[in-house]
Amino acid sequence: MQDEDNSVVDSLEQANLDDADVDEPHRRLLEFVKRLTLEPAETTDAEVVALREVGWTDQQIAEAVYVTAMFAFFNRVADAFGLANSGYRDLETPPAQFE
Repeated sequence: MQDEDNSVVDSLEQANLDDADVDEPHRRLLEFVKRLTLEPAETTDAEVVALREVGWTDQQIAEAVYVTAMFAFFNRVADAFGLANSGYRDLETPPAQFE
């Protein structure tokens, strides 16, 4: 999802999934983690089945849940202690390259 011009990251950073250039499986996963973040008690088995139907494995879905939960935890800790945004996105660092 990371590209040279950061257009996907920028769209997602603004919570604008509609304009993010992501494929359908990623879009479905992002919709699921958004719901998990905002309405965790409202997630359903049907949503997990739908993720499987677009190709996500149970291990990948579980990892998405764990990562989402950890970000929620760390954000709450940072908010509780008044930690400032470190500005990592503003650094002139090229995106990581994975083979």
